Amino acid sequence: MAIITISRGTFSGGQILAECLAKKLGYKSLSREILVEAAEKYGISERELIKAMRSKPAIKERLSLNIDRFRYLSFIQATLCEEAIKDNIVYYGHAGHLLLKGACSVIKVKVIATLNQRIRFAMERNKLSREEATAYIKKMDIYRDKWTRFLYNIDWNDPSMYDIVINLEDITLQTACEIVCSMARAPEFVLTEEKKHALADLAIESGVKAKLASDKSTKDYMLKITVKDGNVRIYGRVKNIENADRIKNIVSGIPGVKSIDCDCTDYYINDNVIVQ
Repeated sequence: MAIITISRGTFSGGQILAECLAKKLGYKSLSREILVEAAEKYGISERELIKAMRSKPAIKERLSLNIDRFRYLSFIQATLCEEAIKDNIVYYGHAGHLLLKGACSVIKVKVIATLNQRIRFAMERNKLSREEATAYIKKMDIYRDKWTRFLYNIDWNDPSMYDIVINLEDITLQTACEIVCSMARAPEFVLTEEKKHALADLAIESGVKAKLASDKSTKDYMLKITVKDGNVRIYGRVKNIENADRIKNIVSGIPGVKSIDCDCTDYYINDNVIVQ
């Protein structure tokens, strides 16, 4: 078993590569499905979720800790982790290599292509003119760069974040597919028992974040959560001690949780500002 994430610019060939890998390896290919499932599970509209992840961050949002985008991101991460645990997957959606950080068996692939190749892909798949394709690709590249920096404070083009960078100017998609298939069978990416435990802990951690982010009484809290062998530690500041008890009740219902250490202190909060 292996987990493959594909990071790519718009119309760089990443989706086609994902589909090829899924077919050859017998894996499940996922992208937009994760958004739909996350939206349904946590009671928000798919449209609202997509808008939050694509719209430009406002100055007010950059200065506030109470940002819906971080809540939505926790929903996507939790849903993706659930899929990763139960099946072999190829994920080519939003920042998969970052959402699954800590899951040691992830094969992190970066796909790049020349602008002319990308324009051609866009024109063929979306029936766009060359001018329309160029404008759309440049717009989406700016969006991806801004959001990765905003959410993770990193440059998503940094090659050190990936196990392999594939340049489709030099090789065909078919050859690229064969290369990644070989990696999926390599011992370095076999999901050992130790790695399974790490993935299980990540799934619990993301599940805790999502549950707290979806509950009305705890959704505005920015809490630190760590998980080791199913033992959950939560620390940070909450409105009152009753909320700390509420947190324990929410987390206790998550599958895989063995114990809960909720080390939270209270703080003052008004309707608009969180003071820590």
